[in-house]
Amino acid sequence: MDSIVSELEGTLLRNPDPFSYFMLVAFEASGLIRFGLLLMLWPVIRVLEKCGRKDGGLKLSIFVATAGLRVSEIESVARAVLPKFYMDDVDMEAWRVFSSREKRVVVTKMPTVMVERFARDHLRADDVIGSELVSNRFGFVIGFVRDDFGSVCGRVASLFGNEQPGLGMGRPESESGSSLLSICKEECHPPFINNTRNKQQFIRPLPVIFHDGRLVKRPTPSTALLILLWIPIGIIVATIRIVVGLILPMWAIPHVCGIFGGKVIVKGKPPPAPSSSNSGVLFVCTHRTLMDPVVLSSVLQRRVPAVTYSISRISEILSPIPTVRLTRIRHVDAENIKRELAKGDLVVCPEGTTCREPFLLRFSALFAELTDRIVPVAMNYRVGFFHATTARGWKALDPIFFFMNPRPVYEITFLTQLPHEATCSSGKSPYDVANYVQSLLAAPLGFECTNFTRKDKYRVLAGTDGTVDYTTNADRMKKSVSAFKKVVSTFKLFIH
Repeated sequence: MDSIVSELEGTLLRNPDPFSYFMLVAFEASGLIRFGLLLMLWPVIRVLEKCGRKDGGLKLSIFVATAGLRVSEIESVARAVLPKFYMDDVDMEAWRVFSSREKRVVVTKMPTVMVERFARDHLRADDVIGSELVSNRFGFVIGFVRDDFGSVCGRVASLFGNEQPGLGMGRPESESGSSLLSICKEECHPPFINNTRNKQQFIRPLPVIFHDGRLVKRPTPSTALLILLWIPIGIIVATIRIVVGLILPMWAIPHVCGIFGGKVIVKGKPPPAPSSSNSGVLFVCTHRTLMDPVVLSSVLQRRVPAVTYSISRISEILSPIPTVRLTRIRHVDAENIKRELAKGDLVVCPEGTTCREPFLLRFSALFAELTDRIVPVAMNYRVGFFHATTARGWKALDPIFFFMNPRPVYEITFLTQLPHEATCSSGKSPYDVANYVQSLLAAPLGFECTNFTRKDKYRVLAGTDGTVDYTTNADRMKKSVSAFKKVVSTFKLFIH
């Protein structure tokens, strides 16, 4: 079989230093304290590497980043956060060589749990060989690794048995790379330009569509230091921005936005406000962050209600616009939307959840059934430090993280209202209308339409289907009474 064995760091990934990925694990799985501690130890790690103790520096990084964490927490970060940063660092020329062979094996200095999901799902690797974290019987990581880094070649040899790996990819200057190349029939090392075969059959790695985590940039030591220095300033800036947004009338916000570091770019012409002769419209928006309907209202200079699903109570309290909570019960949601449309304009995001990458999730067709006055609005945003969405974390912090960015930028493109022949009134099905609106919104943004849904996103990022149990206070009271009656009836059996 045509086989290949490749180093990950410095070969498939351009950056040979895995330190920033341990910083990501420390931040996303633990928090700021571990993040700051690991950054403080970076000079020590560098000194160990310069003194020829690279394994010692790597083991120190692993210990500080993982000790005391649950294995499941590290797996969650490896599934939802790390793939995006790995993908951004992939050397496509190295990938051309790697993907041209039938059997593909990735060798890494990092713990296997941090790499395996990405390597198998996106690099299409058949096997991943790395260090194994030691955990106790309660599922907590001790911080040590089971296999020494020098045993990698032996494990590669045992994987292939009596066969010799066909091609080895690695750096001759690195200890692991040179030993890896020595057991292969052929060797290939960076740079990989013009070293490939069958360029016409080149297939890109499977893209990362869903990813989680708060950090926008990979936390190299300099970037991590900048983030830590900015956080206290960012909290103050976010507080001021939120207070100003709650106090000022909606028409004044666009005029003061620039003073506080924000920027809103508007393209197209928004429709006029509803009047006695002009009923309200349904603004159908792409969903990038929780701030989408708020920014739209500020551009329209009036408070337009927005339908929401999984918004937190704190976000509802902080919201300067009215929110209408959906239930995922189709007939109930339809009635709620119709009721709000009768009052005036309304904002809806039919994707049902946010997506950070240049893809649009499948649109729910419910909005197309309820009105013909549909105005598509393409929305996108840019931030420097922190993402304003999360699938695994505390959603109540979403608006705070958004406003903590030094210069958040929003882009809004108003498209023309759908003509009558493109709506359900002309006989088109709601699904055709929804797909048509999705394609309209994808064009100005340069995004790709997909059939992925909210369930797909949460299945990848959080291991759930993303559903939220909708119960009213009355429902909770009924359940409590029912549970109490069961307890009483149980005691009656013992009494009699």
